[in-house]
Amino acid sequence: MTTRRTFTMIKPDAVENGHIGAILEKINAAGFKIVAMKYTQMSKRDAETFYAIHKERPFFGELVEFMTRGPIVAAILEKDNAVEDFRALIGATNPAEAAEGTIRKLFATSLGENAVHGSDSDENAAIEGAFHFAGREIF
Repeated sequence: MTTRRTFTMIKPDAVENGHIGAILEKINAAGFKIVAMKYTQMSKRDAETFYAIHKERPFFGELVEFMTRGPIVAAILEKDNAVEDFRALIGATNPAEAAEGTIRKLFATSLGENAVHGSDSDENAAIEGAFHFAGREIF
């Protein structure tokens, strides 16, 4: 069963480069409704917990350092087929391989600094959304 919600983060690189508004515009234009959103900064512990699935990977330390270096925008998005449609909107993890017009093709600078996170499954969307938002913050 697919759900109507997914989770995203506009990562520190895209925030630093002034792309928040343009990315949110692309999200809205693609028919997503924002049901929760906040401008925040992840602590080292937050990033280590959020990305725990990658703990044994060689890039884990760099990922944690990157995700804690500046603020992010976290959001829960709603739309039919939300996870799959959002993954298509953001494009491949490597911006060099991302389709034209996708968020990563337009705003990412490298594989490591790829502008946005998007949940890869309905289950992870629920887990990731709950990590960043209390129930009273979701509308």
